[in-house]
Amino acid sequence: MSADGTKAREVKVVLLGDTGVGKSSLVLRFVTNNFRPYSESTIGASFMSKMLLVGDQAIKYQIWDTAGQEKYHSLAPMYYRGAAAAIVVYDITRKQSLVTLKNWVKELKQLGPDNIVIAIAGNKSDLDDKREVSSATAKAYADEIGAVFIETSAKEDTNVLD
Repeated sequence: MSADGTKAREVKVVLLGDTGVGKSSLVLRFVTNNFRPYSESTIGASFMSKMLLVGDQAIKYQIWDTAGQEKYHSLAPMYYRGAAAAIVVYDITRKQSLVTLKNWVKELKQLGPDNIVIAIAGNKSDLDDKREVSSATAKAYADEIGAVFIETSAKEDTNVLD
């Protein structure tokens, strides 16, 4: 419920990206404000929710954290259905994760809702000394596809609530 007693608006958000890019860590940080340095790979998908007050409107975020392993890739389109937004995550220390991110985006544009908002998130910004993907390169791609761009760190809680 929002401050005026009206029902919360529900917003489905799906996280996509390769295994190991930090999707689960971002969700955990967003929902519980915790960070675990090592976590098990997601199997299939996991679901968490968080209620936030945006202005005077209560918004319940339904967050679907999909598995990044190839063997679960065929399940991903099932999670796109009804999503208002997709956060496609890559690891700034792994250039290949940005390359495969483009495949996730292509599939999302083909199979996802027409009006889905896409955000490109470069995770692990706390490891800047190991960076393989420049911010400029990733931002240029995000601009090219009309996506929001942000760099994050689940570990340091950088730009997670943004």
